[in-house]
Amino acid sequence: MTNDTDQILHIPLSDRWLIYHRLQELMISCSCPADGSLRVKVNNFLEAILIRSTVMQFLASRHELVEWLERCWDYSAEC
Repeated sequence: MTNDTDQILHIPLSDRWLIYHRLQELMISCSCPADGSLRVKVNNFLEAILIRSTVMQFLASRHELVEWLERCWDYSAEC
């Protein structure tokens, strides 16, 4: 049973355990139930960013990662 802060991520099996272990290292509550999903509890905005960043690290293409990094640099230059 999930509550309002639980998110179910559909991650390829080949990456699921890597992402799970990385989220555990970041001390983010998550589990891998028998149905093959990755369940993640999102408690706050920072955790949401860390989860997104972790998933991107494993699933995004190199091109997507470069574009994302460039957007971050552009944003930080504006501040």
